[in-house]
Amino acid sequence: MLHRIERLLLDLAAFAVAGLCLLITVSVVLRATVNGGIPDTIVMVAELMVAAIVLPLAAATTARAHIVVEFLSNMLSPGAQDRLIVLGSLVGVLALMPLLYAGWNEAAKNIASGSFYFGELSLPKWPGRIIFLVGLSFCWLRLLLMAVDDIRTIRAGGHIDADGGKTVDLMAERD
Repeated sequence: MLHRIERLLLDLAAFAVAGLCLLITVSVVLRATVNGGIPDTIVMVAELMVAAIVLPLAAATTARAHIVVEFLSNMLSPGAQDRLIVLGSLVGVLALMPLLYAGWNEAAKNIASGSFYFGELSLPKWPGRIIFLVGLSFCWLRLLLMAVDDIRTIRAGGHIDADGGKTVDLMAERD
């Protein structure tokens, strides 16, 4: 079920990128041809960028596709590398908690107050805050589940394949 949600969030992020491209292109063409534009383009671009960046975080986490520096860790034993992967996941879980708390407070505040951007369209602020909260929440959940699964793998004597996210049985490799 979580994979389906991650796929949906990834698809929504792709639509946000397409929307960004379309919005910016139309705005530039309108400015060049009729000396006009789409009202509140800057606000819409900012909100779409939040969606494009935050929504695919859970899918990137699942694929273990975040940027990593492996220069020193590749010199360590596979067991030490596994423990570093788990440590990184747990640090990520802890690091996201204040962001989730702040995102929750910001979303609740904007929904309760009915805040909006000052502009021609008076767009509400809450959709971007909710998108941020949803994207970060699923990333946090995926990171937590991966940490638990990785700990189980290590305890069972397996090895974490950081490239594909799959586990390899070390006992089978020795034979």
